Amino acid sequence: MKKLILFLVALLPMSVFAQFSYDLQGHRGARGLMPENTIPAMIKALDLGVTTLELDLAVTKDGVLVVTHEPYMNPRICLKPDGSEIVTGDHSYNIYEMSYRELGAYDCGTLYHPGFPDQVKFYATKPLLEDLVAVTEKYARDQNLPAPRYNIEIKSSPEGDGVYHPGVAEFSDKVVDFVNKNLDWERVNIQSFDFRVLKYIHENHPEVPLAMLVENASKYERDLEELGFQPEIYSSYFLGLNKEIVAELQKKGMKVIPWTVNTAEQMQKLLDMGVDGIITDYPNLAPKQ
Repeated sequence: MKKLILFLVALLPMSVFAQFSYDLQGHRGARGLMPENTIPAMIKALDLGVTTLELDLAVTKDGVLVVTHEPYMNPRICLKPDGSEIVTGDHSYNIYEMSYRELGAYDCGTLYHPGFPDQVKFYATKPLLEDLVAVTEKYARDQNLPAPRYNIEIKSSPEGDGVYHPGVAEFSDKVVDFVNKNLDWERVNIQSFDFRVLKYIHENHPEVPLAMLVENASKYERDLEELGFQPEIYSSYFLGLNKEIVAELQKKGMKVIPWTVNTAEQMQKLLDMGVDGIITDYPNLAPKQ
């Protein structure tokens, strides 16, 4: 598998690196241009000059970390092993009930995505986190690019515990252990919408930088009160932000990095507000400043 991945990476164009004065994060790699959360999507993001690779995790039946947004095979992006489509709304192809070998039989790269018509399509499987990190680290070294940062999201919910993913402690410890063995916390943060995850890691692994994911920035005071501590990064949906909220959050000592910002006009407006970074499906549209 690793030889195949390296071969595919070798077919990608060489990097033309552009430096940014803010933290440019490639959402699921570069989802607007490549199949999401695949190794080629991450390489494309590096070639476009991203500072940070944003990605999501799930756990297989045999306990390995895989890079995927949903804990099931998403009908919008994945095909069954026989090449047929999964019925819309069917979430029964549960990654937590599959071995990684079984998972590798699903193609999540050739199905047309109406939301991202510019995606390059190719056969792609959901990668192991271990493989993704190994390849992106090697690519950055070989191309003389800055070592990438990783914004790793733990996808969990109370109703998913023991059904679509391990419980909070097991899932969080597994991710923290991986980073301890393979990376440096100076280049990694963990993010989650699940405040249980953030609280558990804050209490049990205080060295881990955390990003708080929220839908609505206007509720930041209530959300911070519910969380019970101040994370390193506040990451909200971009439409709820304004200059005053950005300044107040930064005054408290947090970085403000909104998601998911997909036009150059929106990006520039947020940069003018003073945000510390931007998460985007289209890093090719990011203002060079």
